[in-house]
Amino acid sequence: MTTHDHGTRDAGPPLPQPPQPPQPPADPAVPMASVAPAASDAPTMAPAGPMAPAAPAAPAASAASVASDGGRLARVRRGRPDDPRWVRPTLWALLAVTTVLYLWSLGASGYANQFYSAAAQAGSESWKAFFFGSSDAANSITVDKPPASLWPMALSVRLFGLSSWAILVPEALMGVATVGVLYAAVRRRFSAAAGLIAAAALAVTPVAALMFRFNNPDALLCLLMVSAVYCVLRALEDARTKWLVLAGVCFGLGFLTKTLQAWLILPPLAVVYAVCAPAKFGRRIGQLLLAGLAMVVSGGWWVAIVELWPASSRPYIGGSQHNSFLELTFGYNGLGRINGNETGSVGGGGPGGGGRGGGRWGDTGIDRLFGSDMGGQIAWLLPAAFILLAAGIWLTWRARRTDTRRAAFLVWGGALLMTFATFSFMSGIFHQYYNIALAPYIAALVGMGAALLWERRNEGGRAGAAASAVLALTVAVTAYMSYVLLGRSPDWHPWLRWAVLIGGLAAAAGLLLTGLLATGRLGRKAALAAAGLGLAAGLAGPVAYTLNTVDTPKQGSIVTAGPSVAGGMGGPGGGFPGGGRMGGPPGMQNGRQGTGQQGQGQQGQGQQGQGQGNQQGQGQGGRQGTPGGGTGGTGGGQPGGQNGFPGGGFPGGGQSPRNGQGNAQGGQGQNGTPGMLPGGGMGEGGRRGGGMGGLLNGQQVDAEVAAKLKKNADDYTWAAAAIGSQNAASYQLATQKPVMAIGGFNGSDPSPTLAQFKEYVKQDKIHYFISSGTGMGGGPGGGQGTSSQITSWIESTYKKVTVGSATLYDLTQKKTG
Repeated sequence: MTTHDHGTRDAGPPLPQPPQPPQPPADPAVPMASVAPAASDAPTMAPAGPMAPAAPAAPAASAASVASDGGRLARVRRGRPDDPRWVRPTLWALLAVTTVLYLWSLGASGYANQFYSAAAQAGSESWKAFFFGSSDAANSITVDKPPASLWPMALSVRLFGLSSWAILVPEALMGVATVGVLYAAVRRRFSAAAGLIAAAALAVTPVAALMFRFNNPDALLCLLMVSAVYCVLRALEDARTKWLVLAGVCFGLGFLTKTLQAWLILPPLAVVYAVCAPAKFGRRIGQLLLAGLAMVVSGGWWVAIVELWPASSRPYIGGSQHNSFLELTFGYNGLGRINGNETGSVGGGGPGGGGRGGGRWGDTGIDRLFGSDMGGQIAWLLPAAFILLAAGIWLTWRARRTDTRRAAFLVWGGALLMTFATFSFMSGIFHQYYNIALAPYIAALVGMGAALLWERRNEGGRAGAAASAVLALTVAVTAYMSYVLLGRSPDWHPWLRWAVLIGGLAAAAGLLLTGLLATGRLGRKAALAAAGLGLAAGLAGPVAYTLNTVDTPKQGSIVTAGPSVAGGMGGPGGGFPGGGRMGGPPGMQNGRQGTGQQGQGQQGQGQQGQGQGNQQGQGQGGRQGTPGGGTGGTGGGQPGGQNGFPGGGFPGGGQSPRNGQGNAQGGQGQNGTPGMLPGGGMGEGGRRGGGMGGLLNGQQVDAEVAAKLKKNADDYTWAAAAIGSQNAASYQLATQKPVMAIGGFNGSDPSPTLAQFKEYVKQDKIHYFISSGTGMGGGPGGGQGTSSQITSWIESTYKKVTVGSATLYDLTQKKTG
């Protein structure tokens, strides 16, 4: 007899169950919590449906299978068990090619930015200089950044001795590591193809190839930011606190690399975690606070020591006007970069002015990074990243709150949008190479978005056709962007722009047609061919720019990737607007035509170390000019326009072994941009004098001068002193003896004061003063003319000694009569 009880019944003996298929072993790299249902407080959302397929858990080897497969080394070699066999060899090949690319002809750039190379040399000689980031081993003044980026270079020099390779190889290895971490971050939630596309796109981004072969702080900062995003994505999988704390440590170390720039992407990452992490809301907030504490501790310990250390026994904080790292952080390197009010900066310390022009550092606005001087550095895949970000958010919009794929788009996209907006509208100092910060975010979005659309395309139907259309649009826009950017160098491989455009449009048409019409095996092959052609067309331009960058030595404070561009502000070898290049054409290249309302720009001429600079302009908010002129030259100025450079322009001249001249007209008013800087610049076959009188580039030091400075140098604390860090760095690297940088980088810091310098001389701590002949007397807006006061006192008190091409003053021999 059978009885019923609310839907249950006594069914007798249990029926035999069908055998269950074996479950894939858990992947130690993908916690099960990452694919588990949301926490109890998570709102229930509608099924994603065809618009948002759930992210599959990635199977991997269990502990037993890992052990049987040879342990973790086998895991590294083989990759995920479900990966096709081509994946891991392709990844290793990509990393190997990236390594060769970043190391190729690395020594041709010499000491690259001598400002940081000299600090690395100082850190290799003195642990105190290592800790503080001093410009010289005698600890007169620090660089104008915190020291974390100097530490790897200083350790390398300490181990292997001073050389170009010892300075630059750590930067190249950071680049390879960044590419690897980006692959790992994208691969966790997306396909292997997505990770490889993202890694390759980053590796060949021109500005990335530039800075991973250079010794500015940006290489380490980029590695730390990608690592921070990786840690946040890991934390979003299962809300493990340790990953969020590790992200905080990365941000803290990033602060010790380039201060507040490291925290640009903090807001979007914190918001995404607070909303999307698979934990109760209170726990999420507590984890974020703990990560913030880790960030403060990992970045603040050094700041606390520096601020508490007696100022009399530590080096002066370069870049500040009151010997304070906090002032440097929130002023010159902080808010000053946003509003243009940078006391002690080149060209003065006033705000950059309002309106579209934005300031002395080029136009600001939504199209800034697509302009002639920025586009070739970073803009190749930028439109694609925006399109694919929108597509990725749309396709995952209906997923549950804790969906890790959508969170990945929000994290990378938030980082991109925050950085893009800041760079587009900041009025302070902004150089082309800053754009490396955008490179990993762009690359990740391109890899993730393309992979997600390709998955949807393969599902067929209307959704598949729509995905094909978006892919086709992305390829077409990217090809056109490359066509525009390549067209700015019309004499440089002119065929390439047409090949890229035709190939990209053909690939877009192929993707569109195969998505609408083609089915079956033949259709899939045709679609793969179109996708491959589109990828090749999209990366051809960046690859060409990157190869040009790798093949061109880069030196100085401001460097750019790729060939010269029409209307651009930098030449292949870097330098300031209109600057020349090492081994390039004689003299300086033509400046860009300014745009504005009225007035005239400047012109300059450099010949055999002699230069003169003049500038005249009219406009609101004019500033009194700074004496210009080249080595031994003179210059003067009158009040300049609001956004024009101050009257006399920058110190001109520089010593060039070949004649060089350049001239251009710069506009004034709100839209004014600088034309040609006064002076000769860098000539073909070598570089005698740095741009702007050694302010941006170091000097070439004759062997005779180096020998003179090294003689009896150990009897003095500083073998010599010079105005500006680049000038001092050149002689320090040539002699490996401490050289005091009076006034810091710009010659505008009030360190040392005239009284302090006189006391050093009285105590026989400085042997020589190296005359720059540039009139870099403190610069407008900072230093209270300290550098000028010291220069005038020396010239009136001590004997001049000419050695080779240099003019020295022996501070142990006063004038007679």
